[in-house]
Amino acid sequence: MFANTATLLNALSGIWAIIYIIWGNKLFALALMYTAVGWDGLDGYASRRAGDGDSVFGRVADSVADSITFCLAPGALVALDLYPVSTWAPYSLFSLLLGILVAAIGIARLVWYTLSAHALPHFHGASTPQNAMAVMLLVLLLDVPGYLGTLALPFLVAVLIFAPLMVLPIPYPKMRDRVAARLFLYPLMTTGALAIAIPNLRFGEGTFPYFAGYAFALAGLVVLVAFYVAGPFVVQHGVPKETTESDPAPAR
Repeated sequence: MFANTATLLNALSGIWAIIYIIWGNKLFALALMYTAVGWDGLDGYASRRAGDGDSVFGRVADSVADSITFCLAPGALVALDLYPVSTWAPYSLFSLLLGILVAAIGIARLVWYTLSAHALPHFHGASTPQNAMAVMLLVLLLDVPGYLGTLALPFLVAVLIFAPLMVLPIPYPKMRDRVAARLFLYPLMTTGALAIAIPNLRFGEGTFPYFAGYAFALAGLVVLVAFYVAGPFVVQHGVPKETTESDPAPAR
């Protein structure tokens, strides 16, 4: 029961994130998306603790929720760049098409995972939450609040590099299976939480809040890139096995 509740909260967080992106509040949308990463991890944990095993309903529901939160919402973050107009206007069409591409690649991956790839002992390609975290950190550094400056072209190029990794045949470990992979997960979740919380809390103006937000966002991106590079080397190869309905983030 709790697993399905966590899946529902994941989907609702994604829906609200998209609404806030449309309203122009990307910072709060990032907080909602990050919270959804936690819900996505909890549904798999709760399912395993309950001994529910692999459930078709749970797997489909989880993939639908992930499609909203980790495909459509990141796509919206990329496609809807309105401010400052002078910076984004030359790339408006590219931004829109890239946002659609991000969503489409992620949904295609989830369909494949739901139909067959869930039985593999590891992930083929970067997971959708993994890609969503990359987009979120890039938004903080290059879009809003733009710790490195509002740099439209570098932001779009970086997103274009990360997105296809979701469907390339590169193995990545499932976090519950490999302790070594958690060495990347825990620092990523910590730095990501602080990087997103600092600009949302607005606990004061000045050099320190800005520097702290910049440092955590940059550190989070460094850890994530390290996982992109090192993750395939800690994959547990072996006979395919059935999985539970979801896995701790990064997931499908």
